[in-house]
Amino acid sequence: MPADMNDYFKKRVNQNRDNNLGNNRGGGGGPRFPEPPNFNNLGKKAIWIYASIIVIAVLVISKPFIIINSGEVGIKKTAGKFEPIPLQPGFHMYLPGIQEIIVMDTKVRIVNYTSVEQMASIDRNKQGVLNNPAITILDSRGLPVGIEMTVQYRLLPEGAPQTVANWGLNWEDKIINPVVRDVVRSVVGGFSAEELPRKRTEISEQIRAELVAKIDSLENQPVQIASVQLREIVLPERIKEQIENVQVARQQAERTKLEVERARQEAEKRAALAMGEAEANRIEAQGRADAITIEAKARAAANELIAASLTKELLQLEQIQVQGKFNEALQVNKDAKIFLTPGGSTPNLWVDMKHDSQTKASTTDK
Repeated sequence: MPADMNDYFKKRVNQNRDNNLGNNRGGGGGPRFPEPPNFNNLGKKAIWIYASIIVIAVLVISKPFIIINSGEVGIKKTAGKFEPIPLQPGFHMYLPGIQEIIVMDTKVRIVNYTSVEQMASIDRNKQGVLNNPAITILDSRGLPVGIEMTVQYRLLPEGAPQTVANWGLNWEDKIINPVVRDVVRSVVGGFSAEELPRKRTEISEQIRAELVAKIDSLENQPVQIASVQLREIVLPERIKEQIENVQVARQQAERTKLEVERARQEAEKRAALAMGEAEANRIEAQGRADAITIEAKARAAANELIAASLTKELLQLEQIQVQGKFNEALQVNKDAKIFLTPGGSTPNLWVDMKHDSQTKASTTDK
């Protein structure tokens, strides 16, 4: 409380005290006023209360503290100079007016290089995502080619103060975008437009390798590349038509090749069947020939055995037996005849059952 207010209250207290004393001395039975409070102690408490209120108001207005969340770091700037050690997630105090804390995002961020038509439908307010026009380059023959891709990266927290000090708060536009465009032009410019679709994987790997090498070579390595995705290769219309014609011709060639292969397989199948059938016939004929040979050999062997068994005495015995049968035949038919084989071997007997009387009788009947 101000000093003049204390003086005012003191004067009023003394004046009231004098009036009360005067009334008491006059013998009057006037009322007795209670003893007034001691404003000296009240004034000291009021000063502390007012001071506390002022301090709280200053703290609320100036807000000399900040809370840094996970995935972020704080960069403290004192009198325009960045402190080299970043502030980790948590509660931090600073002096407003003298110090300033800049919060930087260290989570994975994305930059898309896409066509104008697609950019119109993309949410530009999406946090951590930047959208830039597609990269237009010239191939090895000077034809324009568009490259649509996505690069994921993150700010390294340990070097964040130095990165902001060297590159500023728009470090992404000064580091990521120029390096990506330079690397893509360098890599893709070495291929012709017709080669790009066929060598897409090779080109993507080469872009990623050169981009990582170039970012890592920067002073203090401010950024880490997480991934590089080659989404689309936009070719000129006449190149598209040529590639489509080549693909159609290649498909027809493949189809013809398949048909020729199928015909070859069918011919081989028929040849195999014919060879199998011929082999079966050969085996069958060989079997029959072998059977005849075996039979002939068996007969020859039998004849040899028979010839070996035909002795002179056996032949004479057979001749005697035939002669006996001939004599018996003569008793029945006098016209019976016997034929002797040359060399005196066993005779063959032939008996004619019809005699002359039977033949004549048969003729007369007719």
